[in-house]
Amino acid sequence: MATIATINISSDIAPGFSGITESMTLTQAGTITDIDNTTGFQRRKLSAVAAVDLITMASELIEPKDSVASKIFIRNIGYQGAIDKSVGVTIGVNAEPIGLLYGGDWMMMPLTCIDADDITATPATDDTVVLEFVMFYEEA
Repeated sequence: MATIATINISSDIAPGFSGITESMTLTQAGTITDIDNTTGFQRRKLSAVAAVDLITMASELIEPKDSVASKIFIRNIGYQGAIDKSVGVTIGVNAEPIGLLYGGDWMMMPLTCIDADDITATPATDDTVVLEFVMFYEEA
């Protein structure tokens, strides 16, 4: 069964912009074969201004192939049903900041899956926040 990611973007701030709707099937590197492995859908509650590993690449039970078609999805869902747009979490790869997810924000990006390139999350405050995440990958 295929894993398909879809995004729809609409905006009224750019004249003449009719929007974007894109879909992609997550496939193995250089093929049309579907990606067939995942870390599983997970949640992580954070309550301190300290970096934590969401995914420790060297500790994965099934070894992902390095530098191929892996993807990760991360979403800041707030806490107990409250989405606080002022509470941000910096997402990083190997402690290098990639972006800041405020309450309700999400991201999907490709990964290299090299053992040292852990996916990290660092809250900007000690307010409790929950992240949802899942990684899709090829098995080595």
